[in-house]
Amino acid sequence: MHTEHDWTTTPITADLVRGALDLEHTERGVLPHRLPARARRQIPDSQLAMAESQPSGVRLVFRTLATAIELDVVATKRAYVGAPARPDGVYELLADGRLAGQAGVTDGDVLTIDMAAGTAETRPGPVQTLRFTGLSSDEKDVEIWLPHDEITQLVTLRTNAPIRTVPSHGRKVWLHHGSSISHGSNATVPTGTWPAVAAALGKVELMNLGFGGSALLDPFTARTIRDTPADLISLKIGINIVNADLMRLRAFSPAVHGFLDTIREGHPTTPLLVASPIYCPIHENTPGPSAPDLSAMSEGRLRFMATGDPAQTAAGKLTLTVIRNELTHIVRQRAATDPNLHYLDGLDLYNETDHAERPLPDELHPDPATHQHIGERFAHLAFGAGGPFTMEYR
Repeated sequence: MHTEHDWTTTPITADLVRGALDLEHTERGVLPHRLPARARRQIPDSQLAMAESQPSGVRLVFRTLATAIELDVVATKRAYVGAPARPDGVYELLADGRLAGQAGVTDGDVLTIDMAAGTAETRPGPVQTLRFTGLSSDEKDVEIWLPHDEITQLVTLRTNAPIRTVPSHGRKVWLHHGSSISHGSNATVPTGTWPAVAAALGKVELMNLGFGGSALLDPFTARTIRDTPADLISLKIGINIVNADLMRLRAFSPAVHGFLDTIREGHPTTPLLVASPIYCPIHENTPGPSAPDLSAMSEGRLRFMATGDPAQTAAGKLTLTVIRNELTHIVRQRAATDPNLHYLDGLDLYNETDHAERPLPDELHPDPATHQHIGERFAHLAFGAGGPFTMEYR
C-alpha cells in the first residue's frame, strides 16, 4: 500500500508528543490524554472524560529531512441527534512554525449523542491515513497539531526520512485551564483556538487544559496543575460554574481559594493569572443552568439559552457579573501576600462592544474570527510589555 516512498516507521512515544500529560496504549493505538490517570479515575461524568481525551493543543513534534509524512489514526466523530453534521477535525502540519499542510479523515469511530435524552452510543470505525507531501527537503522542525475537539488515537507514524526529537529551544511552558471556549469550541482548526493563537504570539509552549463544559474547580484538576511543570499558569474561571448551575456564592468563593491553594503547593512563586469570563449576554445577569434550545435544533441550528431566574441571585445563585466581582475581590485579597498572582477581567478580552460586532453564534462560544481576536488580546495583555507574563513579544 505504501510503495511510493522508502518509509521509516517511528514508534509514537512521549518524547514526540507535546501538550498531553499521559499516553494511553490501547488495542488500536496511542490515545493522548490531557489529564493523568490518577485524575481520570476521579472523573464523575462522561462530559469531562470526553473533553480531556480531545487533544486540544496536543501535537507531534520532531525534526526531519522528510518530504512526505503519513500518520494512521482512529478518529472519534461526534454526531448530535437533531443537529447539523459536524465538520471533520483538521490536522495541521507546521514546518519551522509555518503552516505547510492540512489534512483530515472522513471516517472513524462515531459517537452519537442525544442531548434531549441524555444518551450516547459509540459505533466502531476504521483506521485511516493522513498524508502530507511536497514538504521542503531541508532539515526542519515539524509539528502536527491534532484536531482540538476530535478524540484521536495515533496508530503509526511514517516518514520518508528518519526523525529525531526536538529540543525545547528554551521556551517557557504556559499551562492554561479553562472551559470549552479555551478548549476551542467553534474554532475550525487546532492552531486557531484562542490559547494556540496567544501561545504563538507569546512564543511559549502551550499546555492547554481547557475542558469543554468542565472548568468546574475540580480538586483533581487543581492537583494536576500543581504537579505539572510550568513557567506560567492561567485560569479562566466562571462560565461553566454558571451554566452548570453547580454551586452558590457561599461555595464558590472557598472553592476558588482551595483551587488556588492547591496550585500554590506546587508552584509557590510561578506567575499565576486568574481571568474572569468573557461577555456572554444570556448569563450576564441570569443564572444557569443553560440548556440547548430544542426549537433551534429542530431547525438544524445549535443554540443555548439560560433557564435560571435572575431574582435568585439574591439567594446566592451565580451569574457572570457576580463571578467577576467575586474573583476581583479574591485576587485582590490574596495578592496582598502573593505578588505573583494577577487578575485579568474577561471583558478586556471580549465585551459588549465586541459582541455587537462579533456575536456568539450559539450564544456561548466565539466564532473562529473571535478566537483570533481573543488570542491576540490575551497575548498583548499577558505577554506584552507590563503584562504578568512579560517577555519578548512582537
